Amino acid sequence: MNPMILLQFQGAWERFKNQHPKFPLFMKAVSNNALMENSVIEITVTTPEGKSFQSNLKLSADDLEMFEQLKQLLGK
Repeated sequence: MNPMILLQFQGAWERFKNQHPKFPLFMKAVSNNALMENSVIEITVTTPEGKSFQSNLKLSADDLEMFEQLKQLLGK
């Protein structure tokens, strides 16, 4: 992994957290209480025009391992 891209991402993540302070708290609560095998994550994105895109996925053991690696990468 390119260390320069990682540094850029860390800066972008800090700006994101400042602009959306409730989101990291939500993610922390989810990761501490709801990320387990067979949990379902549902995502909806709504455009300014009102068009919605939806998807969901059921978490597998492999998914949980990837989330754990991501947490380590982000220093969480």
